[in-house]
Amino acid sequence: MNANPTADAGLSFDVTEADFRQTVLERSLEVPVLVDCWAPWCGPCRNLKPVLEKLVQEYGGAFVLAKLNTDEAPQISAALQIRSIPLVVLFIGGRPVDQFMGALPEGQVRAFLDKHLGPQVSEVDALRAEAAEAADPQQAEALLREALRLEPGNAEVLLDLAARWVDRGALDDADKLLGKVPADKRNDRHAALLKRIELARNKPAGDPAALAARIAANPKDFDARFALAAIRAWEGNFGAAFDELLEVVLRDKAEWREKARLQLVEWFDLCTDAEAVSRGRRYLGMYLN
Repeated sequence: MNANPTADAGLSFDVTEADFRQTVLERSLEVPVLVDCWAPWCGPCRNLKPVLEKLVQEYGGAFVLAKLNTDEAPQISAALQIRSIPLVVLFIGGRPVDQFMGALPEGQVRAFLDKHLGPQVSEVDALRAEAAEAADPQQAEALLREALRLEPGNAEVLLDLAARWVDRGALDDADKLLGKVPADKRNDRHAALLKRIELARNKPAGDPAALAARIAANPKDFDARFALAAIRAWEGNFGAAFDELLEVVLRDKAEWREKARLQLVEWFDLCTDAEAVSRGRRYLGMYLN
């Protein structure tokens, strides 16, 4: 390790009494410095070291890790009033702001860091966010593929990518991708995507123009309204599908109303148009009251 981090961009480095002022105190004016006080004979120190080195890389520059061999730094050890090791001290703005003692598990070390640095966005989460904002669908898919390369089993990335493949009609590929989602991560979103695939694969029977004519002649032709709603949902026009079933809810007070309500609730979970879903839910609540 390079003992002088100002000479390179290393996130983890050794520090000595000779360069402590420069590499810890002065450096902490620019970025938080986590000082790991250890010794070669200390077993718990060896357990803590890989945890700290993993986190400094994962946090990607939110802090740097300075490793101080206390056997070779008696003056600094005295200044820090070290009584037991491992001792980890966080320096911010040229002074120590917090510390912990002992080989804490990773979760507790992460909580210690987040208390001062704030929760860190992982590279995978950053790629997901960038994909969500991307105007170009191909670019979005490329970002999600990169996220999967970093974490092949990440359920949220698998679902993000599967949703995009369903949107563009790559149903078989999306189905296979959903099969890769770990069993314990198969949530409501996973189920909704499978239902979207099933819906897209099964084109409803009927002629939209003929069904619309039947409805115009008899607004209470609920069979026609359901058939037309199914066609609109298959086309991806959920707003129009909702409108047909909302008319059923409005015009019927018994069996058809409940059937329409159940279908609307199921389709609300499948629709990716948040505005259409919000409007549908609002009118459904109004018509049921």
